[in-house]
Order: sequence, then C-alpha cells, then structure tokens
Amino acid sequence: MNVEEEVERLKEEIQRLGKIQPDGSYKVTFGVLFNDDRCANIFEALVGTLRAAKKRKAVTYDGELLLQGVHDNVEIILKPSPQPASCTSADSVVKN
Repeated sequence: MNVEEEVERLKEEIQRLGKIQPDGSYKVTFGVLFNDDRCANIFEALVGTLRAAKKRKAVTYDGELLLQGVHDNVEIILKPSPQPASCTSADSVVKN
C-alpha cells in the first residue's frame, strides 16, 4: 500500500471510529485509533500515516510525534471533505 492509499484508509477509519462535528469534520483520540484492532491490522506504522496525513492537511492534531500512552487523549481531527460545486439552474439549461 502506498502513502496516498494509507492516508485514504486512515480517513475511513477516523470516520468509522470518530464522532462527526457540526462543521462536517470527525474527531477521534489517538488512543482510540491506536488501540483499535482493525487499525492495528491495517497500519504497520500508524504514527507515520498520521504524520503523512497531517502533512497533506487531511488531519490536524497538536504536536509532531504521538506516542501510545502519553498522547492517548490527543484529539485528531479529520477535516471536512470539500463539497463539490453544485449545479446552478443556469448550468442545467440546454441550449438549442
């Protein structure tokens, strides 16, 4: 699995384990992610995948390096996906 695929899988797992926020983002703690059996089977290096996702601005969290135990309560926020531009009524007019 390449880094982009891992980041996409991470986003899916954060949505599965996290709680949706009013702005469309998802929030989960590092401890929940780290201690989840499914995540343990998917991610060989969860911390590295989190750092890659943070670098790509897909997630945000305090600090650089998260360590199990010490940082279990650090909140990881999956930013909301950009909404596709909606069609306006002018766009749907068919010209003859």
